[in-house]
Amino acid sequence: MTAAQISGCSPSNGGRRAAPTSTENEATGRRTSSASPGERVLLAYFSRAGENYSYGGRTNLTTGNTEVLARMIRERIDCDVHRIEAVDRYPDDYEETVQRNVREQDTDARPATEGRLASLDGYDTILLASPIWNVRAPMIMTTFTEALDFHGKTVHPITTYAMSGPGTTERDYAASCPGATIAEGLAVRGEEAKDADTEVEAWLRRTGLPAR
Repeated sequence: MTAAQISGCSPSNGGRRAAPTSTENEATGRRTSSASPGERVLLAYFSRAGENYSYGGRTNLTTGNTEVLARMIRERIDCDVHRIEAVDRYPDDYEETVQRNVREQDTDARPATEGRLASLDGYDTILLASPIWNVRAPMIMTTFTEALDFHGKTVHPITTYAMSGPGTTERDYAASCPGATIAEGLAVRGEEAKDADTEVEAWLRRTGLPAR
């Protein structure tokens, strides 16, 4: 985006599974989860299709970049999936979405969500996936995280971005998910999400998330 850039499964089910341990990645200094065989994972994602930023221009997406990445991860690991939806849907128009996002950030808004998840009970690890809009995850992600109890959970931020990498997601989730361990995230340039197989597989190997 110009001043504020944006970029860009199935419902969550029940499951069965023990909490992961955490280890320090010597190369990155970040904590990664060493998953146990019985670990239960939830992938919660927000994605926006329509007109998106693309290499300085615009492109129309039928599937948002974050959803493309979420599907890629879902195909490779054993997890439940929850799509985060706005009650007031974001516009298809790129500039209108930019303007709305700026207003929401400036007012510290909490956009209402549809189909709220009741709890995180039974899950050990939560993958929080979203685009990066103006250097941070959309405010709807804070709506989602603040409504749930993350104590004892391991959180991996997953982002698609235009220029700012993961932005402030680690810091923001540390604040909105008190009691959680913020582990190694995955950041993929939005325009490259459909070709991110190698990045995704390398990240999954490092984090030890349960493969299918």
